[in-house]
This record gives sequence, C-alpha cells and structure tokens, in this order.
Amino acid sequence: MGYGDKLFWLSVVIQRKYAQICAEFDLTPAQATLLCAVRNEPRQMADLAASLGMTKNALSQLVDRTARRELVGRASSAQDRRVVMLGATPTGKVLAEAFYTQVVERLPEIARNLDADDQRDFERVATAVVDTADLSAPVADPPATP
Repeated sequence: MGYGDKLFWLSVVIQRKYAQICAEFDLTPAQATLLCAVRNEPRQMADLAASLGMTKNALSQLVDRTARRELVGRASSAQDRRVVMLGATPTGKVLAEAFYTQVVERLPEIARNLDADDQRDFERVATAVVDTADLSAPVADPPATP
C-alpha cells in the first residue's frame, strides 16, 4: 500500500472516530463541524464556507438544517448589513462545547497503538500539516448543468 493509500485510510480512520462522537451527540459530522467553527464567535458566512471547504450554497443548506434545530442563527453584520454572520445559539454553544471537548479528548485515540515516540511524532506532523494548510481558500461553485 502506497503513501496515498495510507493517507486515504488515515482519513477514513479519523472520519469514523469523528462520526462516532457525532452520533453520540445526535449531530451529523457536517453539523458538528459547523457548530465547532462558530462556537466561540460569529463568523462571516463567506469566510466560513472557505474555511470548511464548502460552496456557499452547500453551507447555506447546512445552516438551514442546523438552524431548524435552533443550534445556529444568522444575523447581519453591524459593520455591513450585506454581510451575513453565523453564530451559535445559547443551546448550540453548550452542545458545541460538550462535543468539542469529547473530540479533543477522544480523537487522539486513533494513535493509541503507537509507542510514545511515534505518538509525539504523529502530533508534531499533524500540527505542521494543519498549521501550513490554507484553510481560507474558497471552493468554487460547481458549473451549472444545462
């Protein structure tokens, strides 16, 4: 199995663990990610779409579904009323904090079978990958189908 294959399977391992935690909180992985992204402060919808690697349309649909559960809410920016801000509701903040705490505590379990040196190396490399990733690059909307 090549390096690309290993990365693919690593993503599967991470997604499975994340989905398991999401299910315990009755959240889809997308809803959980959205809640965690806005748990500390409201974010601009356009910036949030780029950070999450979603199109604006896909994010809007996700926000609609999550807002129906009264976990997030939209508001106009105080500086520019054309800018839509998204924030967690009080209920959403409580849920997001509880969920995020579990993710931070339990996601590292994916490396539990590694020895201590390998666990430190894994943490160092994972940190470097995230720190150097461009999480602000926008995702293009798919072309319209005729």
